[in-house]
Amino acid sequence: MTLLTGETDVFSADAAADGRAVVLFLSKRQGDEEGVYGAAEAAAVTAVLQELAAEGWRLSVRAMFDAEVAEPAAFETGFAHGVDIVGAFEAPSLSAALAGTVRLERAGWARRFTTEWLIGPREFATVAGRGGEVDRPWGFIALWEWNDAWTAASPEARREYDLECDVAFNGDLDLNINIAGRHRLDWAHGWHHLGIWEAASLEAVDRAMQGHEHAADFMFTTSRHFIGRRRPLADLIAAA
Repeated sequence: MTLLTGETDVFSADAAADGRAVVLFLSKRQGDEEGVYGAAEAAAVTAVLQELAAEGWRLSVRAMFDAEVAEPAAFETGFAHGVDIVGAFEAPSLSAALAGTVRLERAGWARRFTTEWLIGPREFATVAGRGGEVDRPWGFIALWEWNDAWTAASPEARREYDLECDVAFNGDLDLNINIAGRHRLDWAHGWHHLGIWEAASLEAVDRAMQGHEHAADFMFTTSRHFIGRRRPLADLIAAA
């Protein structure tokens, strides 16, 4: 895959990705009308998740950093956003990603949630935060597209911008934030890229965002951000 932007000191192409694709879901709970979604549907969705795990899916952002993490998880976001949960799986391929979403919806996911699915190949490798392993229960999810100013900018201006942003991304790593690389979405969606962070606290996310604002990270992009706390997916898909 041709990179939409170049590699930097922080981000490098993931040679080990081998066609893997992200499955991002932005989900809002449906009403709790009796008989629409119950224990049987929750069990059916769980069974499909188990099948996907056996087929090589990574069922959480955490698993993108540690493939041994088996528990499916997502971020609870309803306290701050119009969607209740935001999460990301990683499928072995684009075709598997598309088929997997259909299987989940048919099993009962569509009875529990209205969902926007966004799918795209991995572009850059994951990058671990600096400072040792700690619990990072907070997720920051960023969707962005390059704007008209980026389209009009010269290759030199874009490269200078990437270098300035690298300063901010290095600041994220110094805050011991994990960055789940980058996935590319422009093949099928209006957004160009997806970035996901794992952070120990909201304060760390806030300090990181200040660094990105200082670096004028947003002058070439239009973006949409979500913040949420990690929860086991079993809790989030459980019948009311």
